[in-house]
Amino acid sequence: MGWADRPRCDQLPAWGQLRALSQALTTGYDVRAALAGDAGRVARFSQDAPELFADLSKNWIDASIEDTLFDLAEQAGLAAHRDAMFAGERINNTEQRAVLHTLLRAPAGAPQATPALAEALAEVHQTLDAMLAYAEQVRADARITDIVNIGIGGSDLGPQMAVRALDAYAAPGRRLHFVSNVDGHELDAVLRRLKPESSLFLVASKTFTTAETMANARSALSWFQREGGTDVARHFAALSSNVDGARAFGIANIFGFWDWVGGRYSLWSAIGLPIAIAIGAERFRELLAGAHAMDTHFREAPLRSNLPMRLGLLDVWYRNFLQFTSRSIAPYHSALARLPAYLQQLEMESNGKRVDRHGGPLPYGTSPVLWGEPGTNGQHAYFQMLHQGTDVVPVEFVAVREAAHRLPGHQAALLANALAQAQALMQGKADAGGHRDFPGNRPSTFLLLQRLTPRSLGALVALQEHRVFTSGSVWGINSFDQWGVELGKVLAKDIEPRLASGDASGLDASTANLLQRLRG
Repeated sequence: MGWADRPRCDQLPAWGQLRALSQALTTGYDVRAALAGDAGRVARFSQDAPELFADLSKNWIDASIEDTLFDLAEQAGLAAHRDAMFAGERINNTEQRAVLHTLLRAPAGAPQATPALAEALAEVHQTLDAMLAYAEQVRADARITDIVNIGIGGSDLGPQMAVRALDAYAAPGRRLHFVSNVDGHELDAVLRRLKPESSLFLVASKTFTTAETMANARSALSWFQREGGTDVARHFAALSSNVDGARAFGIANIFGFWDWVGGRYSLWSAIGLPIAIAIGAERFRELLAGAHAMDTHFREAPLRSNLPMRLGLLDVWYRNFLQFTSRSIAPYHSALARLPAYLQQLEMESNGKRVDRHGGPLPYGTSPVLWGEPGTNGQHAYFQMLHQGTDVVPVEFVAVREAAHRLPGHQAALLANALAQAQALMQGKADAGGHRDFPGNRPSTFLLLQRLTPRSLGALVALQEHRVFTSGSVWGINSFDQWGVELGKVLAKDIEPRLASGDASGLDASTANLLQRLRG
């Protein structure tokens, strides 16, 4: 059976078996009893993977459930679909594109399935070498103190998350700023702190036509020229495939990428230039190496010890059989503050689909809502709901064993809080149903990194990418298009001139009324 002719998951025998298993949990699954009654549970539901350790033992899952999820994956042709992706087949069927972000982190000269992939890998490394050489050139230029990345979506969220996460590795004397919102307040707040002679602007847009990005880029260029800047070629670079458009803007340094690189999978490409400027070429290559190690694990590890697959299948179990509609991300490391926002795009833009890969409506749910905040801040915000709210929300803790700072006592307190919150969610506390009653038995996953390094961050992000692939593959959707992003952009182009003209013809009553109020 090829990946393209796989049956829909709800038509498979394992789907019905999973439904029966879920219906048997009439009062929920008791993780406390499961842990107390099975000395081997932690070992079965924990595993090492490249650069991290995962403990799944506090989840509402047992051997029978997971074995049936494995059966579902096999019946759904998950492995064949994965192999088709790595082989460069056009699994993005609505856009007729291959999905090859994994090629961006493959070592130079690594064996490939086809001559075309080998040629593509050579092009990847040619672009990578040029991009990293430019990054080192910028790092060596003491006159450049501020780098402003102008992008949106995947051209902003990934680089911003990684630059912040790897701040401990950043070169001193450089400040990186990220501007994505078309709201001019964001760009204005950055520009007020800059001088044109010490600033470098990176315009990140594959097409060099993205509305928000180009509006900010034009405003940045106007500011640069108004404030006395004279060398656009030196102070602006483009991360784009539209070479002509970038050159017309006055940009000489242009680093492109390919149509098989989706925006939310692009931090490994030229879109990662701000990361490379922040941490340097050698460490950027370590970021790629960590991701490649997880790619190899995902590609080669047997299903039952394949961590991305286990996590993705757990997500299917929760979303479709236990009706858990959201997942909270709780990174216990301040440098991972932007990880929840990054994962929101990765998962919800990939798997927030209501039709299958053929365009037929789905009778089952797909992407959960992802949300979160770093610990310990989250404990004083939304953890109240996690502990005592009416909805069960699985939590994913991400902790780092070794700190990068030398402040005594802080890391022990931080890790103690992470462990205690996972324990408290599970154990709860009985108080005869009163205000101090914690029901407990709330599921969680614990991901543990030894240190937050470029290599471990690369592995962590690749893990999440492949997990999203797994659940999307089982659901039979195309995880690599994002048509839902387009409609609002199209309507905005129609409405913007109406704000000047006042023409409300053809608009619904609510939009017309709001238009007039916004016009004053």
